[in-house]
Amino acid sequence: MLLSARQRQELLSYLFNSQKQQDNLADSPCVISETYKVQTTIDEPFTEIQVGDLYFCQEQRLVCISEQVIELTAKEFDILALLITHPKRVFTYEVIMELIWNEESSYYSRKAVNNHVSNLRKKLKVTQDSPDYIKSVVGVGYKFEVP
Repeated sequence: MLLSARQRQELLSYLFNSQKQQDNLADSPCVISETYKVQTTIDEPFTEIQVGDLYFCQEQRLVCISEQVIELTAKEFDILALLITHPKRVFTYEVIMELIWNEESSYYSRKAVNNHVSNLRKKLKVTQDSPDYIKSVVGVGYKFEVP
């Protein structure tokens, strides 16, 4: 779907200013070492999302699967953050490029998004039985879906 400049700006504003989801996930199965713990004076809770064995914390930029820390690049983490905080919402290649790269889609190809998502999927698939969280919407883009 092609959006006008005003619509893109409204979408960007909505996505970045929306309220935090799932404020309370105190019981995380992910064992976090001291190097990943962050002390903060801000009283707001972390944005933590738990989906099966997948644990995601946006403020700590931490992703774990079955208590195993998954190392992601900055772009991979940002793509996952966008998708996981808006489950089932389909993001077009162009919107992902604009939100993650902060550039218009004319500067990057769909191939760049495809490569990053492909690498992200490989890293999230820690075992053969691990579910596929990121689904392709053929010819459109990607969405996060709970299996």
